[in-house]
Amino acid sequence: MEFAFTTEQEQFRGEVQNFIRDNWSSAPAGSRAGDDATYEADHAYELKLAEHGWLTMAWPKKYGGAGATHMEQLIFREESAYASAPGAGGQGISMVGPCVMVHGTEEQRQQHLPGIASAQVRWAQGFSEPGSGSDLASLQTRAVKDGDDYVINGQKIWTSDAHHSDWIHVLTRTDPDAPKHRGISYFLLDMKTPGIEVRPLINMLGDHEFNEVYFTDVRVPASQMLGEQNRGWYVAATLLDFERSGVNWSANSRRQVEGLAAYAREHSGRAGGARLIDDPGVRGGLAELAIEAAISRLLSYRVVWMQSQSLIPNYEASMSKMFGSELSQRVANFGTRLIGLPSQRADVDDAYA
Repeated sequence: MEFAFTTEQEQFRGEVQNFIRDNWSSAPAGSRAGDDATYEADHAYELKLAEHGWLTMAWPKKYGGAGATHMEQLIFREESAYASAPGAGGQGISMVGPCVMVHGTEEQRQQHLPGIASAQVRWAQGFSEPGSGSDLASLQTRAVKDGDDYVINGQKIWTSDAHHSDWIHVLTRTDPDAPKHRGISYFLLDMKTPGIEVRPLINMLGDHEFNEVYFTDVRVPASQMLGEQNRGWYVAATLLDFERSGVNWSANSRRQVEGLAAYAREHSGRAGGARLIDDPGVRGGLAELAIEAAISRLLSYRVVWMQSQSLIPNYEASMSKMFGSELSQRVANFGTRLIGLPSQRADVDDAYA
C-alpha cells in the first residue's frame, strides 16, 4: 500500500515550511537548553504561531484553536520538529489542553484553554517523584481535604522548565489506603501559590532544564481538581496518550540521520583517505536507521489517524512513544561512534543536526 497526502495537504506543508523559514530564529549562539535566552526565543516564536492561529490549530475555535484537521496539525508538528522549531508539543499545548477538554469542567476549560492557545501561559508537569521512578502509581505527594480546599505536601523531581512555567499539573495521593493505582487525584496549580518552591537540577553539561518542586502546605481550591477524586490515575493515562502520540520523534531522528549521512560524505575515516560513507558498515547502519525512522513516522501517523476518528489511542500511542524514543537513542549512539569525540562539540551538532 502506498500512503500519500492530498494535494491540499502538501500545499499546506509548503506553507508551514515557508513560515518556519521566515519567522523562526533559534536562541543566540552560546545559549543553553533551559536558559533565559532559549526560553525567550522559543516564546517569541510561539507568540507568532498563536497570532497566526497555528499554535493549537486542531483545537475547537471556541477554545482558541483554528478548528484544523488532525492531519493538518500532524503536518505542522512534523515540519516544526524537523526544523527544531517550537510548536511541536509542550505541556500545555499537547497534554494539559487536550486533557482538560476531555475531563475538565466547562469552567476549567474557559479558565485554562485561552491562556494556552495564546501562548501566554506555560505549564510544567508534576508527576515524577524521587522514590517513584518509572512506577508513577507509587507516588507519595499527599493532598488532604480541608474545607473548600486541598492541602498538598510532597516533592516532585525532573520537572522540565518549571522555572519558566506559570502553572503546573500535579498528581497527588488523596486516599493512602487505596491500591496504588487508585486513590490518586489530579490538580491544576498556579505556580505563584504560597508554599511552592522550585530548585534547579543542573546536568553534567551545565544545562538547567530540570527542577525539583517542593510543596509545603500548598492550598489549592477543590475546583482545580481535574476529573473525579481518587480517579486521577485514569485522567493521567488519557493525558499520557496525548504525550506519546507526537510525530516529533521520527522527524528528529530523520533529520539527524540525514545530518550523519552528510557528515559521512564529507569526512574520511581514521585510517586512509576513504570517506566514511564508502565504508559498507557505515552505509548499512545509516540505511537501517533511515528505515527505522520511516517506521516511527508511520506509527505516529496511525495514532493521529485514530485521533481524527475521535478515538483515544492507548497501546498504539505507547508503541509510537517507545519505538520513537528508543530510536533516538540508537541514532545518538551511532552518531557518537561515527564522529568520535568531536560529536560532543556544539558546532558539530549545529552543523549536522
